[in-house]
Amino acid sequence: MNRRDFLKSCLAAGVGLGMARIPFLGDASAGEAGLPDIVAVRNGEPDKMFDAGIAAMGGMGRFVRPGQVVALKPNVSWDVPVEMAANTHPALVNRVARHCIEAGAKQVLVFDNTIEYWQRCYEASGIRAASADAGARIAPAEAERYYVQRDVGGQTLKSVLVHEAVLEADVLISLPVLKHHGGAGLTGGIKNFMGAVWDRNAYHSRGLAQSIADFLLVRKPDLTVLDAYRVLTGNGPRSRNPADVSLMKMQILSTDVVAADASGARLLGRKPEDYEHLRIAGAMGFGTLAPETLVSRRVSL
Repeated sequence: MNRRDFLKSCLAAGVGLGMARIPFLGDASAGEAGLPDIVAVRNGEPDKMFDAGIAAMGGMGRFVRPGQVVALKPNVSWDVPVEMAANTHPALVNRVARHCIEAGAKQVLVFDNTIEYWQRCYEASGIRAASADAGARIAPAEAERYYVQRDVGGQTLKSVLVHEAVLEADVLISLPVLKHHGGAGLTGGIKNFMGAVWDRNAYHSRGLAQSIADFLLVRKPDLTVLDAYRVLTGNGPRSRNPADVSLMKMQILSTDVVAADASGARLLGRKPEDYEHLRIAGAMGFGTLAPETLVSRRVSL
């Protein structure tokens, strides 16, 4: 199905573009201003929300060209089921990979340097099965040999071992789950890349917030898709208490990773400035803390 047919099918199914009132976006529309920088989708399942969101963004062909290699970086760090909202929803990973392949990607790689034992994390999260079903490949990340030393030149992050997929892929897509984090306060598209380095503990010793922001000097994602279907609102980054999980049924897509995370902060009832790594990333010029200033579109399923 091409983009035009897909948009028609969305409208026929009752998808409202630009109609849902989402408070962290302004009233800008894509219209004559061109394709949107940020799209907010709500009231659907993760795969269907992405279908509608990426159509509103102009289709995956905006980001992926035939023959390219795409790296997907979801959260896969924890050996817990999808209901606990500690990892990215597998249905979202599956759908993003499918869209990349349909856009002509030569290869789609899925990777994360997990915190708990990697095989159990990929199984419990459902992301191994979801990736295989879509035709994507799990890129190994459990050994130092998969990482390349890279000079960063950040304030605290001077050099770092970065996963080879970040450096070699033609397209990098961040697929974080939105959640509370006991150290950084918020997990989103920026902090997601702590799972793209070999020694994440070094971040804590050097200065967590600044190191998280400094990583964007290595590479910014081409697209961020913030999974806010189920959101861990407390005791993150992992909780085994279902009371900590809120069913929000939201998704944010943006070319601006800072704006995506700023939107996530507001979904959690906070100001983006409440999170130090977001303030720093904004000050470093990696994006805006005011997503309402961007060309935007709202989608309600």
